[in-house]
Parts: sequence; structure tokens; C-alpha cells
Amino acid sequence: MSDDALVIFTPSGKRGRFALGTPVLTAARQLGVDLDSVCGGRGICSKCQVAPSFGDFPKHGVTVAETALSEWNAVEARYDRVRGLKTGRRLGCQATVQGDIVIDVPSESQVHRQVVRKAASARPITMDPATRLYFIEVQEPNMHEPSGDLERVCKALAEQWQITDVTAKLPVLNKLQPVLRKGKWQITVALHQPANSENLQILDVWPGLHEGGIYGLAIDLGSTTIAAHLCDLSDGRVLTSSGLMNPQIRFGEDLMSRVSYAMMNPGGDREMTTAVREAIDALTEEIAKEADIDPTLILETVFVCNPVMHHLLLGIDPVELGQAPFALATSSSLTLPARDLDLTKMNREAQVYILPCIAGHVGADAAAVALSEEPNKSEDLVLVVDVGTNAEILLGDKSRVLACSSPTGPAFEGAQISSGQRAAPGAIERIEINPETKEPRFRVIGSDLWSDDPEFANATAATGVTGICGSGIIEAVAEMRMAGILDPSGLIGSAEQVGTPRCEVEGRVNAYLIHDGSADGGPRITVTQGDIRAIQLAKSALYAGAKLLMDEMGVDSVDRVTLAGAFGAHISPKHAMVLGMIPDAPLDKVTSAGNAAGHGARIALCSREARGRIEEVVGQIHKIETAVEPKFQEHFVNASAIPNAVDPFEILNAVVPLPTPSFNTGGGDAGGAGGRRRRRRA
Repeated sequence: MSDDALVIFTPSGKRGRFALGTPVLTAARQLGVDLDSVCGGRGICSKCQVAPSFGDFPKHGVTVAETALSEWNAVEARYDRVRGLKTGRRLGCQATVQGDIVIDVPSESQVHRQVVRKAASARPITMDPATRLYFIEVQEPNMHEPSGDLERVCKALAEQWQITDVTAKLPVLNKLQPVLRKGKWQITVALHQPANSENLQILDVWPGLHEGGIYGLAIDLGSTTIAAHLCDLSDGRVLTSSGLMNPQIRFGEDLMSRVSYAMMNPGGDREMTTAVREAIDALTEEIAKEADIDPTLILETVFVCNPVMHHLLLGIDPVELGQAPFALATSSSLTLPARDLDLTKMNREAQVYILPCIAGHVGADAAAVALSEEPNKSEDLVLVVDVGTNAEILLGDKSRVLACSSPTGPAFEGAQISSGQRAAPGAIERIEINPETKEPRFRVIGSDLWSDDPEFANATAATGVTGICGSGIIEAVAEMRMAGILDPSGLIGSAEQVGTPRCEVEGRVNAYLIHDGSADGGPRITVTQGDIRAIQLAKSALYAGAKLLMDEMGVDSVDRVTLAGAFGAHISPKHAMVLGMIPDAPLDKVTSAGNAAGHGARIALCSREARGRIEEVVGQIHKIETAVEPKFQEHFVNASAIPNAVDPFEILNAVVPLPTPSFNTGGGDAGGAGGRRRRRRA
């Protein structure tokens, strides 16, 4: 029996072997995992709470036994008795390693909590909400007309608002009579009418004229983050936005890892469903508190999500999505009560609308992007890329729209990167490298100053420089390529080849040093050869997906590119092009749409007409399945070069000439410039 064990932390992905009996907090500190603690490990502050996971984790190559952590001790039992621990949580300072273990660090236990950058768009939305308020005067009961209170409410709606076919569930009936009498037979009713339906349901009632407003949530349920916008249903205003990490990350960082977890662990799908629903409840409670509103006034919620998240939210086993033909349980839009999803922190009669899915790997989030960006109405050919752990790609114009998804993985989010982290204060998000001196300068989240500014140290004293996030690693790799530190094949040169001591030997390969904070107890932040490979894999998958759509469309170029998603909003078009993430195009034609999926969710929240429209549009989008397309692998291999081994990127080279060193052979062009451009289809 081994006397040590493998400890894997999520969402950071950091791992290491530790002697049995090592406290989880100690392992986290030695690996540089962002786990908070202020009481010195005495089990008082509760800041170091962690969530261990058990079962088979094929992605990590481990099977975690129930005995992988020590049993509860007296300190944890006392804390739970006095202050309460969430189900499944342990105190990192008390639990010790007894076997291979996967441990999730919840967002509230992180010192440098993620900045969920899925801000709401300010673009206007035409209001046509599915839930509206109506003030009515109801006839009092009398001995001569023995109808019930609900029937007289329905009669008042018909006479005063010409609204018929109204129903009410039992919870509304339970409060209807006292509300009518308190309001002296004047009440306000909240009526919900689903898209493409004439039937209305009373969701709630208030005595007299209700002036407190009603609200809805637009939720972008992503693989990595959950972002929510709280909107006023009368005018569409965003009162506040908030987000948190998707707790399902501890079961797998990418979608197929979560499908595998469900397949390998009986009840694993229910475990993931419970985790995400509890997270949504927590987010709802937090966002209502932040906006200072009564959460029972939240009467609607719209979800956009990829197919695996869609099934896990609904409590449907996603196993069929893990194998061809990738069959969805349903691709239609859904309207159902929040209580069916065990969502308890909003009105008990609140209605949930989930946008339709396009296909087995192209979900409601892609439909929301289509609703927001409307490629089907474009005069020119537009490529819309929603960049995330799983990228959704749309290509089209007024004549036709194509869609696919591409498994980019979590590298763009800072995971699987040696110094990577989620977007949080202290993370490097921008970087420039002088092509002559090879010296870098950078900016971190939380400060507008560059690292070569004399005031930078003071400005970042509170956060320090902690790591590099997704946008930072994209810029770092592209800048290394432009500065000649990286050759077209993705190899980092040695100090002698490049001419800078920042290129350091790391085993049989090299790494590039961006920042050395070790003198002050901080981290050494480098870009390693392994980091380059992780980014190459991610960007190659993204580019290959786009090329498949271009092949199907019969074109060799696009007129413009729109980068969507929280991450897409922070990508520099030039750096994305240098890296070869997206097809060659004029840089001024590469724009950001911000959180297009979230904006599409808000449109659907605020407009019944938009719900009907996107349900029709989704039926017209043609899906390309990357998993079974033979040319995907060919495009993927070609795209592993930076920017590409075959596609010439003539527009980019006219603006940003790239050096062509070859650190593998000592000379020559490893980039491969070949390949003629096809003419665009007439």
C-alpha cells in the first residue's frame, strides 16, 4: 500500500502527491491553490471549506473511495452543530488525505474570487413580457350569484381587460380569498402567458394596486460559470448582475468528463443536478439581496445552456449525449414551474422558460446567441463564435445559417495552464512583449496600470500578481509568436536562440518567464511548453469547427467575425488572429458582442414574440456534427501551427508580419505557408 496519495484540486486543476495524513489546507498551500483561511487552522473561521468528490474520474485517472478523507473530527462536528456546514462540505484544516482525492474549492472559499465578467448588454430590447400585472375590481359575493372567488376574478379580467382562458394553481387559490378581502375586492394579479399559447395562469395576487414591481432572471448556465441578470419585467431594466462558479466543475472541467462521471458513477447525474440547482438557488438569493427586493417577486426565469447543462438542470441523465448520434431527450423549448426544478428561492409559482436546443451538441446557449446576433438577417457573411469551455459557432447570412460546437476545453479559462487561474483580481489579463528586448510588461485585473509604471507595485499591493487568466494566456502566446520567442510550430526557443535569459530550461524544453515574485513570497509566472500545447489544442478545435462550416458554405473567407461570450469580450482581435483562433479577416471586421448568450436570454425573458421567433429560427439552422466529420481532424492538425500550417492569413500578414524561426531544426519556416485561397461562392 502506497504511503502517499494524489490530491487534485478543482477548478484550478492543480495536483500533487502528499503523504497520508496531510491536511487538505496544507496540500492546497503547497500547490498554490487559492483556499482561504484566517484562523490558522483551528477550525474557527470556516473560510477553508472544501467539497470532496467520490467515485470514478476517468479524466483525472483516479477512483476516489469514500475513505479518501479522514472521518469527521470533534472540531468539525462542533462547528457543524454551532454554525452549520453545507451537506458534503469539510473543513480543509481538519480533513486529512487518506487516499487519492478530488477536492473542489467553492468560490466562497477562494481568497481571490473569480470576477464573473458576463455583464449585461445595454442594447435595447422591445418589451413584450410573458408575465404582466393587471389591476381589477372584483364583484363581491352574494347569495343570488353563488360563484367562487376565482370565477369572479376571471369574470373581472374578461370584462375589464378582455382576457379569457385564465387558470390558477392551488398555492394561488390558498391566498386568493384573504387577498380579495384585504384589498376590499380590488386586487392586482400577475398573469403569465407562454409563447404561442392563449392560455394564461395566475402566478400571484396582491391586495389593491401592487406598486412593488415584478422581476425575472435571465441565467446563462455555462460549463464553468453561472451568470444571472435580475430584470424588471415592466421595462426590462437590469437591476443587478451576479455570477458564480458552476460547482459541477469538481465532477469534470469539460462536458464529456461530466458525462463520463454520470456513466461511471450510479447516481452521478443526480449528484450533478442537485449541485447546480443548489447553486442557482444560492445565486437567486444573493442577487435578490443585492438588489434589495423580495425574492417572491421573481416570477420568471429564462435559462440558456449547452445540451449537457440543459439535461443536468432538468434532471435528465446526459449519457445519450456522450455517444453518437448524440440524441437529446427534447430539443424543443420548455415552459415549466420553478418548483419542478426544486428552485425554492423565488416565487413558488415562478415560471421557467428554457430556449430550444439546435442539436445534440449545440444547445440553447447557441440559440440565444442567434437570437441576440441574428446572423439570419445579415447582408454579409458573418462568423459568430461564442468562446468558452465548449465553443458554439454560427456562420451565415440571410440565405442560410450553419452551426456547430467545438470542444475547446478549459484552457481558455486559465485551467490546465501552469500559472493559470480564473479571472480574479491579481490575474494577468493583458501583456505586451518588446520584440527587440524580449522584455514583457503586463496588466492585472483590478488595476489599469502596466507593470512598468512606477506606481504599479502600490496599485497592486492588495492583490499582488497571482497568475494568468484566459485572456492573458492568449495574449502571452500571441506576443511570444510576434516577438520571435515562439516558432510557427509552437516551440519555445532557448535563451541562446532567442537572446534573452527569460527563456529558461525546463527539462528537455524551455519556458518563458513573465514575472518573478519569489523575492516577496509571490509566484514565478511562466509560460511553459505544456501551456503552449494546451492553447494549441484549444485554438485548433475552435478553428477546425469554423473551417468545417466554411467548407459546408463553400467559402474560403468570411466578411466579418463576432466574438461572443464573457471570454470573447476580453480577447484582443489581433492576438486571436495571430494565434489562429479565428479565420483571417480585416481586424476592423473582428468585433466583440459581449455576453451574447446572456443578452439573448434577456430578450427571451422580456419578449414573448422573441420566444416564438427563435423557436422558428432554430428549426431553420443547419447543424454540422464535428465529432463525425472526417475533415475536422485535418483542419485540426493544420490549425496546430501558429497561426496555421496551410491557410496563409494574408490579411493578417499585411498588418502584422510574423517572424519565422525554427527552434527544432535551427532554421527554416516551420509554419507552412502553402495552400491557395478558394474564391468565395457567388
